[in-house]
Amino acid sequence: MINNKIHKTNVISSTAKIGNNVSIGAFNVIEDNVIIGDNVKIGNFNTISEFTEIGNDCHIVNNSSIGAIPQDKKFEGEKTKLVIGDRTTIREFVTLNRGTKETGETKIGEDVLLMTGVHVAHDCIIGDNAILVNLVALGGHVEVGDWAILGGASNAHQFCKIGKHAMVAANSKLVQDVPPFILAGKHPVKYSGINSLGLTRRGFEEDEKSTIKKAYRYLFRSDLNQSDALNRIKEEFKGNSNIEDIIRFYELSKRGII
Repeated sequence: MINNKIHKTNVISSTAKIGNNVSIGAFNVIEDNVIIGDNVKIGNFNTISEFTEIGNDCHIVNNSSIGAIPQDKKFEGEKTKLVIGDRTTIREFVTLNRGTKETGETKIGEDVLLMTGVHVAHDCIIGDNAILVNLVALGGHVEVGDWAILGGASNAHQFCKIGKHAMVAANSKLVQDVPPFILAGKHPVKYSGINSLGLTRRGFEEDEKSTIKKAYRYLFRSDLNQSDALNRIKEEFKGNSNIEDIIRFYELSKRGII
Protein backbone atom coordinates (compact mmCIF):
# COMPACT_ATOMS: atom_id res chain seq x y z
CA MET A 1 0.00 0.00 0.00
CA ILE A 2 2.12 2.84 -1.35
CA ASN A 3 1.45 6.50 -0.43
CA ASN A 4 -1.79 5.71 1.39
CA LYS A 5 -3.22 8.20 3.86
CA ILE A 6 -5.46 6.41 6.36
CA HIS A 7 -6.78 8.15 9.47
CA LYS A 8 -6.09 6.31 12.72
CA THR A 9 -9.78 6.27 13.75
CA ASN A 10 -10.79 3.84 10.99
CA VAL A 11 -11.77 0.23 11.61
CA ILE A 12 -10.44 -1.82 8.70
CA SER A 13 -10.65 -5.58 8.39
CA SER A 14 -7.40 -7.47 7.94
CA THR A 15 -8.94 -9.19 4.91
CA ALA A 16 -9.68 -5.94 3.08
CA LYS A 17 -7.44 -5.26 0.08
CA ILE A 18 -6.54 -1.61 -0.40
CA GLY A 19 -4.69 -0.31 -3.47
CA ASN A 20 -2.06 2.38 -3.80
CA ASN A 21 -2.41 6.13 -3.26
CA VAL A 22 -5.66 5.69 -1.33
CA SER A 23 -6.93 8.38 1.03
CA ILE A 24 -9.35 7.38 3.82
CA GLY A 25 -10.70 10.04 6.21
CA ALA A 26 -11.91 9.58 9.77
CA PHE A 27 -14.33 7.08 11.37
CA ASN A 28 -14.89 4.73 8.45
CA VAL A 29 -15.63 1.03 8.81
CA ILE A 30 -14.30 -1.26 6.09
CA GLU A 31 -15.46 -4.86 6.51
CA ASP A 32 -14.15 -8.26 5.44
CA ASN A 33 -13.34 -9.05 1.80
CA VAL A 34 -13.61 -5.48 0.57
CA ILE A 35 -11.45 -4.57 -2.44
CA ILE A 36 -10.49 -0.92 -2.99
CA GLY A 37 -8.59 0.09 -6.12
CA ASP A 38 -5.85 2.63 -6.65
CA ASN A 39 -6.23 6.40 -6.22
CA VAL A 40 -9.52 6.09 -4.34
CA LYS A 41 -10.55 8.90 -2.01
CA ILE A 42 -12.92 8.13 0.87
CA GLY A 43 -14.21 10.84 3.21
CA ASN A 44 -15.55 10.43 6.75
CA PHE A 45 -18.17 8.26 8.47
CA ASN A 46 -18.73 5.73 5.68
CA THR A 47 -19.40 2.01 6.07
CA ILE A 48 -18.12 -0.22 3.28
CA SER A 49 -19.64 -3.63 3.84
CA GLU A 50 -18.23 -7.04 3.00
CA PHE A 51 -17.87 -8.24 -0.59
CA THR A 52 -17.79 -4.71 -1.99
CA GLU A 53 -15.39 -4.03 -4.88
CA ILE A 54 -14.46 -0.42 -5.65
CA GLY A 55 -12.59 0.42 -8.86
CA ASN A 56 -9.74 2.86 -9.40
CA ASP A 57 -10.01 6.64 -9.05
CA CYS A 58 -13.37 6.58 -7.27
CA HIS A 59 -14.47 9.22 -4.77
CA ILE A 60 -16.79 8.42 -1.88
CA VAL A 61 -17.63 11.53 0.11
CA ASN A 62 -19.20 11.29 3.61
CA ASN A 63 -21.86 9.35 5.54
CA SER A 64 -22.74 6.63 3.03
CA SER A 65 -23.57 2.93 3.34
CA ILE A 66 -21.82 1.04 0.58
CA GLY A 67 -22.59 -2.64 -0.03
CA ALA A 68 -25.01 -3.34 2.83
CA ILE A 69 -27.18 -6.46 2.65
CA PRO A 70 -30.34 -6.23 0.53
CA GLN A 71 -33.64 -4.97 1.89
CA ASP A 72 -35.25 -8.18 0.69
CA LYS A 73 -36.88 -10.73 2.97
CA LYS A 74 -35.81 -13.50 0.61
CA PHE A 75 -32.16 -12.75 1.28
CA GLU A 76 -30.64 -15.58 3.32
CA GLY A 77 -27.09 -14.37 3.82
CA GLU A 78 -25.77 -15.72 0.53
CA LYS A 79 -22.39 -14.50 -0.67
CA THR A 80 -23.14 -11.74 -3.16
CA LYS A 81 -21.39 -8.50 -3.97
CA LEU A 82 -21.51 -4.85 -4.99
CA VAL A 83 -19.17 -3.83 -7.82
CA ILE A 84 -18.38 -0.15 -8.46
CA GLY A 85 -16.59 0.86 -11.68
CA ASP A 86 -13.63 3.19 -12.10
CA ARG A 87 -13.92 6.96 -11.63
CA THR A 88 -17.34 6.82 -10.04
CA THR A 89 -18.33 9.53 -7.55
CA ILE A 90 -20.63 8.83 -4.60
CA ARG A 91 -21.87 11.84 -2.70
CA GLU A 92 -23.28 12.14 0.84
CA PHE A 93 -25.87 9.79 2.41
CA VAL A 94 -25.96 7.31 -0.48
CA THR A 95 -27.08 3.72 0.18
CA LEU A 96 -25.99 0.94 -2.16
CA ASN A 97 -27.08 -2.66 -1.48
CA ARG A 98 -25.31 -5.75 -2.73
CA GLY A 99 -27.08 -8.38 -4.83
CA THR A 100 -29.13 -11.43 -4.01
CA LYS A 101 -28.79 -14.99 -5.28
CA GLU A 102 -31.02 -13.97 -8.21
CA THR A 103 -28.10 -12.32 -10.05
CA GLY A 104 -25.28 -12.37 -7.50
CA GLU A 105 -24.37 -8.70 -7.66
CA THR A 106 -25.34 -5.07 -7.87
CA LYS A 107 -23.25 -3.29 -10.48
CA ILE A 108 -22.41 0.40 -10.77
CA GLY A 109 -20.62 1.33 -14.02
CA GLU A 110 -17.67 3.58 -14.73
CA ASP A 111 -17.76 7.39 -14.54
CA VAL A 112 -21.11 7.34 -12.73
CA LEU A 113 -22.29 10.19 -10.49
CA LEU A 114 -24.58 9.30 -7.60
CA MET A 115 -25.69 12.50 -5.88
CA THR A 116 -26.83 13.05 -2.31
CA GLY A 117 -29.38 10.64 -0.86
CA VAL A 118 -29.48 8.20 -3.78
CA HIS A 119 -30.61 4.64 -3.04
CA VAL A 120 -29.70 1.73 -5.32
CA ALA A 121 -31.33 -1.53 -4.27
CA HIS A 122 -30.19 -5.12 -4.77
CA ASP A 123 -29.35 -6.52 -8.21
CA CYS A 124 -29.53 -3.16 -9.98
CA ILE A 125 -27.30 -2.41 -12.98
CA ILE A 126 -26.20 1.18 -13.56
CA GLY A 127 -24.50 1.85 -16.90
CA ASP A 128 -21.40 3.93 -17.57
CA ASN A 129 -21.62 7.74 -17.33
CA ALA A 130 -25.10 7.62 -15.78
CA ILE A 131 -26.17 10.37 -13.38
CA LEU A 132 -28.64 9.83 -10.55
CA VAL A 133 -29.58 13.21 -9.10
CA ASN A 134 -30.36 13.86 -5.41
CA LEU A 135 -32.83 11.50 -3.73
CA VAL A 136 -33.33 9.12 -6.65
CA ALA A 137 -34.49 5.71 -5.38
CA LEU A 138 -34.28 2.51 -7.41
CA GLY A 139 -36.11 -0.68 -6.50
CA GLY A 140 -34.48 -4.07 -6.94
CA HIS A 141 -33.37 -5.26 -10.38
CA VAL A 142 -33.70 -1.83 -12.00
CA GLU A 143 -31.43 -1.24 -15.02
CA VAL A 144 -30.18 2.20 -16.01
CA GLY A 145 -28.46 2.52 -19.40
CA ASP A 146 -25.23 4.29 -20.29
CA TRP A 147 -25.42 8.10 -20.16
CA ALA A 148 -28.96 8.07 -18.72
CA ILE A 149 -29.91 10.86 -16.30
CA LEU A 150 -32.59 10.49 -13.62
CA GLY A 151 -33.89 13.78 -12.23
CA GLY A 152 -34.01 14.51 -8.51
CA ALA A 153 -36.41 12.54 -6.27
CA SER A 154 -37.41 10.18 -9.07
CA ASN A 155 -38.42 6.65 -8.09
CA ALA A 156 -38.20 3.50 -10.20
CA HIS A 157 -40.31 0.41 -9.51
CA GLN A 158 -38.43 -2.87 -9.29
CA PHE A 159 -37.49 -4.46 -12.62
CA CYS A 160 -37.95 -1.19 -14.56
CA LYS A 161 -35.43 -0.34 -17.26
CA ILE A 162 -34.26 3.11 -18.31
CA GLY A 163 -32.64 3.14 -21.75
CA LYS A 164 -29.30 4.66 -22.63
CA HIS A 165 -29.12 8.41 -23.25
CA ALA A 166 -32.60 8.84 -21.75
CA MET A 167 -33.30 11.80 -19.47
CA VAL A 168 -36.06 11.56 -16.87
CA ALA A 169 -37.56 14.68 -15.29
CA ALA A 170 -37.39 15.35 -11.55
CA ASN A 171 -40.03 13.80 -9.29
CA SER A 172 -40.94 11.13 -11.82
CA LYS A 173 -42.62 7.90 -10.75
CA LEU A 174 -41.42 5.14 -13.05
CA VAL A 175 -43.54 2.00 -13.16
CA GLN A 176 -42.80 1.08 -16.80
CA ASP A 177 -39.71 1.12 -19.00
CA VAL A 178 -38.25 4.33 -20.45
CA PRO A 179 -36.84 3.76 -23.98
CA PRO A 180 -33.39 5.01 -25.04
CA PHE A 181 -32.59 8.47 -26.42
CA ILE A 182 -35.72 10.20 -25.11
CA LEU A 183 -36.93 12.81 -22.64
CA ALA A 184 -39.59 11.59 -20.22
CA GLY A 185 -41.62 13.39 -17.58
CA LYS A 186 -45.03 14.64 -16.39
CA HIS A 187 -47.56 12.64 -14.34
CA PRO A 188 -47.94 9.87 -15.27
CA VAL A 189 -44.58 9.73 -17.00
CA LYS A 190 -44.84 10.24 -20.76
CA TYR A 191 -42.65 10.61 -23.82
CA SER A 192 -41.65 14.27 -24.21
CA GLY A 193 -39.46 14.13 -27.32
CA ILE A 194 -35.92 12.93 -27.94
CA ASN A 195 -33.02 13.99 -25.75
CA SER A 196 -31.66 16.22 -28.52
CA LEU A 197 -29.33 18.36 -26.41
CA GLY A 198 -27.86 15.36 -24.62
CA LEU A 199 -27.30 13.52 -27.90
CA THR A 200 -25.61 16.59 -29.40
CA ARG A 201 -23.25 16.81 -26.44
CA ARG A 202 -22.30 13.16 -26.99
CA GLY A 203 -21.46 13.60 -30.64
CA PHE A 204 -24.62 12.47 -32.41
CA GLU A 205 -24.95 13.97 -35.90
CA GLU A 206 -28.08 15.82 -37.03
CA ASP A 207 -29.11 13.00 -39.35
CA GLU A 208 -28.79 10.48 -36.52
CA LYS A 209 -31.01 12.58 -34.28
CA SER A 210 -33.49 13.09 -37.11
CA THR A 211 -33.75 9.34 -37.68
CA ILE A 212 -34.30 8.66 -33.97
CA LYS A 213 -36.95 11.38 -33.84
CA LYS A 214 -38.77 9.99 -36.87
CA ALA A 215 -38.76 6.47 -35.40
CA TYR A 216 -40.30 7.72 -32.16
CA ARG A 217 -42.86 9.69 -34.14
CA TYR A 218 -44.15 6.35 -35.41
CA LEU A 219 -44.09 4.87 -31.90
CA PHE A 220 -45.63 7.76 -29.96
CA ARG A 221 -47.19 10.28 -32.35
CA SER A 222 -48.92 8.16 -35.00
CA ASP A 223 -52.12 6.13 -35.16
CA LEU A 224 -50.12 2.91 -35.48
CA ASN A 225 -50.23 0.43 -32.62
CA GLN A 226 -46.90 -0.50 -31.07
CA SER A 227 -46.48 -3.72 -33.06
CA ASP A 228 -47.17 -2.02 -36.39
CA ALA A 229 -44.93 0.92 -35.50
CA LEU A 230 -42.05 -1.42 -34.69
CA ASN A 231 -42.54 -3.25 -37.98
CA ARG A 232 -42.55 0.07 -39.83
CA ILE A 233 -39.27 1.27 -38.34
CA LYS A 234 -37.67 -2.15 -38.83
CA GLU A 235 -38.33 -1.84 -42.55
CA GLU A 236 -37.67 1.87 -42.99
CA PHE A 237 -34.44 2.04 -40.97
CA LYS A 238 -33.02 -1.42 -41.59
CA GLY A 239 -29.40 -1.72 -40.44
CA ASN A 240 -29.40 1.50 -38.41
CA SER A 241 -27.69 0.70 -35.12
CA ASN A 242 -29.57 3.32 -33.08
CA ILE A 243 -32.92 2.07 -34.33
CA GLU A 244 -31.84 -1.50 -33.63
CA ASP A 245 -31.16 -0.43 -30.03
CA ILE A 246 -34.70 0.96 -29.79
CA ILE A 247 -36.28 -2.16 -31.28
CA ARG A 248 -34.27 -4.44 -28.99
CA PHE A 249 -35.31 -2.40 -25.95
CA TYR A 250 -39.00 -2.71 -26.87
CA GLU A 251 -38.76 -6.41 -27.58
CA LEU A 252 -37.02 -7.15 -24.27
CA SER A 253 -39.36 -5.00 -22.17
CA LYS A 254 -41.26 -6.96 -19.53
CA ARG A 255 -43.04 -4.14 -17.72
CA GLY A 256 -44.24 -2.35 -20.82
CA ILE A 257 -43.24 1.04 -22.18
CA ILE A 258 -44.26 4.42 -20.71
